[in-house]
Amino acid sequence: MKTKTALALSSAIVAVFAAATGPAVASSHREAPAITEHPKVDGTDFYVFRSYEPGREGYVTLLANYQPLQVNYGGPSYYTMDADGIYEIHIDNDGDAIEDLTFQFDFENELANNGAGIGLDIGGVNVAIPLKYAGPILPGDQSLLNESESYQLTLIEGDRRSGTRSAITRAGSGQTTFTKPLDHVGLKTLPDYDGYANQFIYDFDMAGCTLPGRVFVGQRSDAFALNLGEVFDLINFVPIEGDSAPGAGDGAGFDGGITQSRVNDDVFGKVNVSTLALELPIDCITTGEDTVIGAWTSSSLPQGELENPSPSYEDTSRVGGALVQQSRLSTPLVNEVVIGIPDKDRFNGSEPIDDSSFATYVTNPTFPRLVELLFGPDLGLEDNVAPKNLPRTDLVAAFLTGLPGLNQPQNVVGAEMMRLNTAVPVTPRDAQNSFGVVAEDLAGFPNGRRPGDDVIDIILRVALGALCHPVPLGAELGVEGAEENTASDLVNLGFCTPDQAPIGNVALTDGAPISASELQNAFPYLNAPIPGSPNGTVSVVN
Repeated sequence: MKTKTALALSSAIVAVFAAATGPAVASSHREAPAITEHPKVDGTDFYVFRSYEPGREGYVTLLANYQPLQVNYGGPSYYTMDADGIYEIHIDNDGDAIEDLTFQFDFENELANNGAGIGLDIGGVNVAIPLKYAGPILPGDQSLLNESESYQLTLIEGDRRSGTRSAITRAGSGQTTFTKPLDHVGLKTLPDYDGYANQFIYDFDMAGCTLPGRVFVGQRSDAFALNLGEVFDLINFVPIEGDSAPGAGDGAGFDGGITQSRVNDDVFGKVNVSTLALELPIDCITTGEDTVIGAWTSSSLPQGELENPSPSYEDTSRVGGALVQQSRLSTPLVNEVVIGIPDKDRFNGSEPIDDSSFATYVTNPTFPRLVELLFGPDLGLEDNVAPKNLPRTDLVAAFLTGLPGLNQPQNVVGAEMMRLNTAVPVTPRDAQNSFGVVAEDLAGFPNGRRPGDDVIDIILRVALGALCHPVPLGAELGVEGAEENTASDLVNLGFCTPDQAPIGNVALTDGAPISASELQNAFPYLNAPIPGSPNGTVSVVN
């Protein structure tokens, strides 16, 4: 076994649209200089939502993705988790910006045959094979699996390092070891991947909770829809809806603007990711009468590491010292395009209680000005694209507090985290609107985040001033006489005025669509990973 060897809703609902905090062009894939050196602990996306699998409405699902942009043919080692580090999902259930519950994942790898691995008789000599498997891996039969990956799951109440720890056990068995399935090598090695992987969806028991939770850790198809390459090439397209599907408003679209097409998407259905999935009973993660939780995910590595000059499978390096946080993620895109390069690594190492120190990046965001420089002259709006309501107090409110009446805790301390009001009713998958709250689907982003929420388009529009223009939330705000689907439902939320955001009512988009119907309707929700073989095979939504 590979071991760790020690060294010696009110007017403030405006913030709903701003909860993504400013500009957006990608989620957290390789978002800071230092994390590129540790891809195994690089957090990419974080989803928090009330479970919409039928019959599971009393639960919250949290999906923490790691190891970005996995090519499906990335063998023979594929994408194991880092056995030297820990991965954590944190929940603040009293609004004080400090974790109350932490779910800690700790991984180990082990070779078959008590560490010797599977061997073949070559001329009378037993020789270890070079692959992680020696033949097809079938549901219920892992006899040909050469390397297995497992993890321990621990609940920590209070401080993540000094709080009360209790082992989480598999329901009905008391076992503390959980298994992570082999990545999707291909259809010859894994002819029934779903049947194989689904046997590692576990019910579990945890201290202080009468209902079981569920956990799954394994490779999934990345659900983040993004025009990645074009965006980072100085936004090498006109980011305005070019036709009537979806969101073009009058149906005509913008001449020369980008049109919605899966061809524009560099991520969804094209690369894989490693997912840590939890489903937790709402009653066991909320406290008192407050139905709002805040959540984020992080990963950490030991402070010290010495490389072994004669490494073996069991001992490639010696690690020790305090755990040092390497990655932090909650609301998408914050470190990607809000935090300046000098502070990106500091943000990844910080905790939510520290977030006031990053406030300038939100009050005076640079991305709207970059868009203005790139496209203002082409639109006839030179020096008149970025919203003028500086400082951006709308973004500050959402970045630090959540929103009164929707997803702000009763005694909030300002901090950046994904906030979810667990009392907001579930929207079934096929009724979800990918624009979330802005489209009157209050169970969507940024009241938490579901896999089918189009966070890129939402945040682009917010960054360029959508909140300065009337939005269809009069009925939700309780405005007298307001009725849904009528002109009376349009209200100005009062943060700014249309003249302060000349293109705030434009259908901005990266042209990469996403819909909940493209994803699974059951835990762990993200689609099965793209197999490494045959070429061109894609995962199928169930």
